[in-house]
Amino acid sequence: MKNAESFEEKYPNITRWVKEHGWIEIGQDEYRSSFLRALDLGGMAWEGRNKYRSMDDAFRALDLALKNWMKKELGE
Repeated sequence: MKNAESFEEKYPNITRWVKEHGWIEIGQDEYRSSFLRALDLGGMAWEGRNKYRSMDDAFRALDLALKNWMKKELGE
């Protein structure tokens, strides 16, 4: 049986984000319709779509967005 990848292996940019830069929020509320968001002390760094086909799709979108954010904002 093949071992499943860990979250850290599958989503390295999300892992780095929550360890070094900020936090993520999952779910909708009366203030935001996006399903997934990344925030830091400066506020909203990224806000996703309202719906995704799966959690994996949502996390893939977030992981890519955070990779691009860190490249742009931190030069990495």
